[in-house]
Amino acid sequence: MSLTKVIAIAGKPGLYEILGQTKGGFITTSLLDGKKSPVKNTQNVSVLSDIGIYTYETEVPLGQVFLAIHEKFEGKEGLSHKAPNNELTALFSEVLPEYDEERVYVSNIKKVVQWYNILVNANFDFESIKEDLKKLEEAQNEA
Repeated sequence: MSLTKVIAIAGKPGLYEILGQTKGGFITTSLLDGKKSPVKNTQNVSVLSDIGIYTYETEVPLGQVFLAIHEKFEGKEGLSHKAPNNELTALFSEVLPEYDEERVYVSNIKKVVQWYNILVNANFDFESIKEDLKKLEEAQNEA
């Protein structure tokens, strides 16, 4: 599983892995409880590999932020997304010191921390993020 196969669905809790495509959408499995469900093309979904976090200079891919959090917590579950706001912002300042505090809200940080913990509990291979980031960098260099 890589971040290119993991999605967040608007209005639904947790993260989902794309298993396959159907005529009008795709089949997913929840990373929280393992239940399979169809997702229609009309539903609003976000692929985690396409998400970026604003910094003062540019956008940093979400995978890079996950890797920094993963390194900080040595591969274990991190801070709870229900932790006090000042603890969450302190964590983000540590893993991504140049994040744009005006455009990255505490609600965004909570979601990133919650998603990280879901991925850890689902035994996600964080090494796959390094491969995805390398491919992205190569594609950008060719353009």
